[in-house]
Amino acid sequence: MAFSEKTALDQDWILRREKAVTWLRVGFAAVAIAVIQLNPARVARFPSLSIFALWSFFLYSVVALYFSAKNWRRASRIGAITTSLDVVWIALIVYSTGGTRTPFFFYYTFPVITAGLRWGLKGSVPVAFIGVVAYAIMRLTLTAESGDVPIEMDTVVVRSLYLILLGCVFGYISEFEKKQNQKLLALSKTAGEVAALQERRRIMYELHDGILQTLATLILRLEACRNRMPQSQADVDRELRDIEELTRSSMKEIRQFLAGKDTQPLIHGTLSERVRDELRFLRDGLGVGAILETEPEELELPPDVEREVYYVLREGLTNITRHSHAARAEIQLRQRAKSLDGTLVDDGVGMNLRTNRDSHGVGLKSMKERIEKLGGELEIKSAPGTGTTISFSIPL
Repeated sequence: MAFSEKTALDQDWILRREKAVTWLRVGFAAVAIAVIQLNPARVARFPSLSIFALWSFFLYSVVALYFSAKNWRRASRIGAITTSLDVVWIALIVYSTGGTRTPFFFYYTFPVITAGLRWGLKGSVPVAFIGVVAYAIMRLTLTAESGDVPIEMDTVVVRSLYLILLGCVFGYISEFEKKQNQKLLALSKTAGEVAALQERRRIMYELHDGILQTLATLILRLEACRNRMPQSQADVDRELRDIEELTRSSMKEIRQFLAGKDTQPLIHGTLSERVRDELRFLRDGLGVGAILETEPEELELPPDVEREVYYVLREGLTNITRHSHAARAEIQLRQRAKSLDGTLVDDGVGMNLRTNRDSHGVGLKSMKERIEKLGGELEIKSAPGTGTTISFSIPL
């Protein structure tokens, strides 16, 4: 998978590579000057040209190092320019310090390696051939020879093959590394998309199971207040106070969620109490016969199990109030030695799970995923006219 634009990670790697290349160039230039200082006879034939070539190469290396230290962003364009300059300068150094007998023949490997790092085979092989041509011209013309017996042709051939082989090896390695990096970047991008999708799903479920359910409950309770207006003002006053408190709690939960904090709408140990409050509203506000049975009477559950079970039951009760038109709803929670078993049954209109799954999709999916997150199983049985049964079992 190829990317048309370089990622920040890719750009950072290019800058680091260019910095390493510039430091290596400075090292090559400094070593060349040191070698000539120790053996001045190497520049006896062309002293002025040799000194110019060596010191100008060193100065150019320092300038390139300065720009790389400034995080020069046009790395590809600068790389093409510096590779061309490297080939020209090294050819000049080789020519002025002995031609084919120069001690700096291996300096040709520097532009070959850097071209391979930058462009792979299409960079290293052409640069290697340019070095071979330049070296062959020096051998044929013998312009820089001192008049001694010329260097043997087999040595020239071996050195030329060495450069070409080096270009092929480094070019292949560089292309292989780039392909592996592209695969890693593709995997990283895919993993990032999956993580973003999971986070969006988490936020959707948090909003649906938390804030949206609360708002739906507020609407239902307001409708109940409107229906009871001709009745006792004390009942209406109590219901409005409960709605006011629930609204404040919802606002606090929204602020915590937007601040990135974990919302804790359920205090540990209050599952039964909170479920009874939900059922009390169904009974008093909507006239639904609501029953809660727990075994034992006081459940002792881990906080995460309590939280998820509360959300599942509240989602089921919300569906009852909004869709089922039930006259009776019953919840049973049984805590056993190694599991928690629960059921929510209503005698409402029921639903066709195949055709109605999309209309109830978020709620049913969130219920199932919350139970499965705890390692449990959730089953929904329903059919038109037969009510709905939701059962689950969670290992403890």
